[in-house]
Amino acid sequence: MEVAASLREELHQAGYITDEDLATVLWLATALQRPLLIEGDAGVGKTALAIALAASQGRRLVRLQCHEGIDLGQAAYEWNYGKQLLSIRVNEHAQGFQTATDLFSRDFLLERPLLQAISSTQATVLLVDEVDRADEAFEAFLLEVLADYQITVPELGTIRATHVPLVILTSNGTRELSDALRRRCLYHWLDYPSLHREIDIVRHTLPSAESMLIEQAVVFVQRLRREDLIKTPGIAETLDWVRALHRLRLQSLPDDPHGIMPLLGCLLKTKEDRFQFNAERVLQLIEGKKAHQAGVAAAMNPASNQAQAA
Repeated sequence: MEVAASLREELHQAGYITDEDLATVLWLATALQRPLLIEGDAGVGKTALAIALAASQGRRLVRLQCHEGIDLGQAAYEWNYGKQLLSIRVNEHAQGFQTATDLFSRDFLLERPLLQAISSTQATVLLVDEVDRADEAFEAFLLEVLADYQITVPELGTIRATHVPLVILTSNGTRELSDALRRRCLYHWLDYPSLHREIDIVRHTLPSAESMLIEQAVVFVQRLRREDLIKTPGIAETLDWVRALHRLRLQSLPDDPHGIMPLLGCLLKTKEDRFQFNAERVLQLIEGKKAHQAGVAAAMNPASNQAQAA
């Protein structure tokens, strides 16, 4: 699709490399004005996608970070009770008259992320990050925002969006989300990137690193992800890993596992994962790089493959 290809290129210019499927569902979310729920393991680039989307579309990013126990006051709005009390005292001193309507006006309303996105005078991307960390009661409140792009404040009435925000919800799958929330959203499962896409991501982010080092380091991470780990390294860990190797002025991945062992903290983030990889197991991952390297080189040079076939 031409429109999806255009969006894909815009995201690339903003520093996010995506595939056609994701670009298409993003375009549909924009065209249909529907929220997009993106699920996937931690570290696959869900939050980074929303940030890049806002940058590529020239929209303001409004981020709501969900957590256990999040409530209406933290997510949508709350009244500025201190300012209300001060206003009452000032009017009493001036012998003025103040009604409840005066005190519960927009001047005394503190806007939190959801209301900020709804009432914004400019186009926004509303990122509801890690919605699975919130409870079901909070999900129920979200339904009005996702379905009608409005928030009802009892003292003021219903506040409707001036510019419909592009809503991105992310979930790491720590709990099952309600059917009601899912029905209101388009959906995409974001997996770990393929070998070639991850190489492209690292090259785009770290252009000064040696090409061979990037290819070998990414192959190492891809093989590591197939191990039995408590926390699988994501794209951010891959970038830290290549940065560390590059800062050591390496042009390729060392063959000696003892040269890599001190750097595993870039990839393995739990005690159990770190200590199950001794030098012997790291060597097994390194030794696999040569076979993968040939495949990577062939895939990255299709013209050469066609010449050999001819």
